[in-house]
Amino acid sequence: MKELDKLRKEIDGIDNEILELLNKRAKNVLGIAHIKRNEKAKFYSPERERAILERLTSLNKGPFPNEAVKVIFREILSASLSLEEPLRIGCLGPLATFTHLAAIRHFGSASVIVPVITIKEVFDAVEAEKADFGVVPIENSTEGIISYTLDLFMDYDLKVSAEVMLKITHNLLSRSGDKAKIRKIYSFSPPTAQCRRWLAVNMAGVPIIEATSTANAAELASQDDEAAAIASELAAEIYNLKFVEKSIEDSKHNFTRFLVISKEFPKKSGRDKTSVMFSVKNKPGSLYSVLEPFKKAKINLTKIESRPSKRKAWEYIFFVDMEGHIEDKKLKKAVESMRDDCLYLKVLGSYPYGGF
Repeated sequence: MKELDKLRKEIDGIDNEILELLNKRAKNVLGIAHIKRNEKAKFYSPERERAILERLTSLNKGPFPNEAVKVIFREILSASLSLEEPLRIGCLGPLATFTHLAAIRHFGSASVIVPVITIKEVFDAVEAEKADFGVVPIENSTEGIISYTLDLFMDYDLKVSAEVMLKITHNLLSRSGDKAKIRKIYSFSPPTAQCRRWLAVNMAGVPIIEATSTANAAELASQDDEAAAIASELAAEIYNLKFVEKSIEDSKHNFTRFLVISKEFPKKSGRDKTSVMFSVKNKPGSLYSVLEPFKKAKINLTKIESRPSKRKAWEYIFFVDMEGHIEDKKLKKAVESMRDDCLYLKVLGSYPYGGF
């Protein structure tokens, strides 16, 4: 016990040092805030945050895990930013949606969440400056692109300033936790699709009622003894629900990619991605002509997706992700060379890679 007491005393001393250093760091943050206010500079710098996290994880020699280092320092950065100017983040509400979780993952829990009902309302909140940033889902690893989000980028002059990769785990929740009592299930459409095989085998015949989000599903189930919801662990905690079954998603490699939207995109971080939308002229070889400069410049296209433009029959909009920042000379030149063969071209943003 003497050895245990000795180690605990050492840990207490280390904790005291950490606390002292956090407050020392906070004083410097307040000094930076004063300078930024005088120079009217922006408070939030995603490229700076990424550089800090990459530097610290590269220096980490363990045994403390790198993932935990990122989580802890994300919270330190979030709390520090709240001393300067708390960020308002628009996302699908109510609280405990996966979009909410992605927002916390990226901005930390000291940010101010502005919950709205639809993806369009996230765009509206950022455009009207009711939120500094918005978080919207763009694609799922099993179900593919979220078309509605893509369509909205055509209607709003907003940029992509970051991306967030979130592992998605779905749970069946109810007030009692008793599967035999379930007569209906509330669910948002993407989770329903991601759990369709499990539901067919385990809940055959039980009607699924559409909710506006996973959190809304949990909220509705919390008011009905015969209802269940497909939602997150956080939703179980917030809405006082019990687990009927954990991890009911059909694929255990289920990730959703979220985009952070704002009125401007960040400077180069050193490891960036650029997203563009375009439509091509209706002539032979036009798509090839548009994409050929990227091959010549050896720019890696990481994603290409097509969507009906909804403005003219059989006209398509292409969504492309590529490695690099629009400030890179060869990438900028390749993008500019697209214009001759495009009816429409929009650079959605250049932003640091997510999920490093």
